[in-house]
Amino acid sequence: MAGKLVHFELPTTDSARAQEFYGSLFGWQFQSFGDMDYHMAQVADDQGGAVSGMQEGKHATIYFDVDDIDASLAQVRELGGDVQDKQPVPGMGWFAHCKDPGGTNFSLWQADDSAPMPEGAPGG
Repeated sequence: MAGKLVHFELPTTDSARAQEFYGSLFGWQFQSFGDMDYHMAQVADDQGGAVSGMQEGKHATIYFDVDDIDASLAQVRELGGDVQDKQPVPGMGWFAHCKDPGGTNFSLWQADDSAPMPEGAPGG
């Protein structure tokens, strides 16, 4: 369903502490990804979240599901918002960071298991 909240990221300067906090508060179980300071939790059957020491700031990043990211980015522009270029998450999908006309940040997500490795990335 387009517009459904599908993922969020919580920036932190201490990911171990954040995992302990949210794990204790909500019972979330985290999975770490390689040597990145990025730790994901499945919070519902079709929703996930992460704590990340890779991002700066004090505000969560939220991702809304769309059926067609290119068409949705064009619509954001038409409605007066700003968009960044879409980026692949290999084997999972595409995301793009946006701002609404008032300057509020949000992101779009399109699931696509054929999303490629970015050019110039290791293994890409």
